[in-house]
Amino acid sequence: MIGRNLGILLACQLISVSGTVLIVTIGGIVGVALASDPDLATLPLSVMVIGTASATVLAAMVMARVGRRIGFVGGALAAAAGAFIAAHALHIESFALFCVGVGLVGMNNAFVQQYRFAAAESVAPAHVGSAVSLILLGAIGGAFFGPMLATETHLWVDAPAYVGAMLALGVLQLIAAALLAGVRDLAVKTGTRETAKQRPLRVIVAQPAFVIAVAGGVVGYGAMTLIMTATPLSMHVGHSFSLEDTAWVIRSHVIAMYAPSLISGILISRIGVTRLMGLGVLAIAATLGVGLQGHEMTHYWWALVLLGVGWNFLYVGGTALLMETYRPAERFKAQAVNEFSVFGSSAAASLLAGSMINTFGWATLLWSAAPALLFMLLGLAWRWERNPDRRRP
Repeated sequence: MIGRNLGILLACQLISVSGTVLIVTIGGIVGVALASDPDLATLPLSVMVIGTASATVLAAMVMARVGRRIGFVGGALAAAAGAFIAAHALHIESFALFCVGVGLVGMNNAFVQQYRFAAAESVAPAHVGSAVSLILLGAIGGAFFGPMLATETHLWVDAPAYVGAMLALGVLQLIAAALLAGVRDLAVKTGTRETAKQRPLRVIVAQPAFVIAVAGGVVGYGAMTLIMTATPLSMHVGHSFSLEDTAWVIRSHVIAMYAPSLISGILISRIGVTRLMGLGVLAIAATLGVGLQGHEMTHYWWALVLLGVGWNFLYVGGTALLMETYRPAERFKAQAVNEFSVFGSSAAASLLAGSMINTFGWATLLWSAAPALLFMLLGLAWRWERNPDRRRP
């Protein structure tokens, strides 16, 4: 049963990331074509992230009440509906309706983010990092398939640009819903005694380890979303790179986000979550350094690859650390706080990306991520000094 769950979640992670990468690749371009104000060019991407942020608490509540299987299936069906709505919006050239469609896709991402928790609950505590990494590996396929949907599907149907891509995404999400119907909810051993000892939420979130774990997700996802969202605009719109070149950079970025999952679980057991997250911060800092050097293809490619690696180390490390801070009976409320914080910051970053790059340019946008990275590095250094056993995470 455990292997079956992991296999299904792995396949559906691929489908979900394909859709996200597709929308990241074309969202800003569609915005430039259909929006009345250039500052609104990245609004579809922002709406997708806002949809994720707004549904994080809902996803946790639904799964706490009816289980992960029903929640996952419902999310996939919502994404399928959103993709079909977006396809119709492109056909009639309605920017507002397109945003509604991608917003529904974004809401499903709140349920998809719970895949890693479902995977972690399927294994022994010692294997949590590896289980989370395994599920994230499903996104590597999405890194290849998402851009292909953007660049190749115009040959599949005789329709306006990207209609075929959104129709294909809708069909894929229906397939995901069918697969997720086979997920089996695993009983989490809470016990009467442990349930009675549930702590108030304020106690859980006040733990230093909880704060560091959430901050890792907030900083990693916020910086990643800000820079990734702005990249297609800077490349394709601002510096006349082709859609294929832009898609290649985004594909490389997504591969770099998830390929380190092959080793990040192992690194947690070797060097611990604190140092892994520290490496993540340094990788994103290197992103800023490379991106500030210029606007050649190599600058964009290396910056986005380093950004992906940094995100992975912060995200995987933060997830593993988070699961050490709550009891099984407390998991849904603790996870809801984490997800809302992470995707709330991501939504804000996405909203800012379009106006920042349009008003201030690429360099200022990159520099704006520096204070958060410094804050994160100081927090990790504080945790490292407070840990009496340096050999443990």
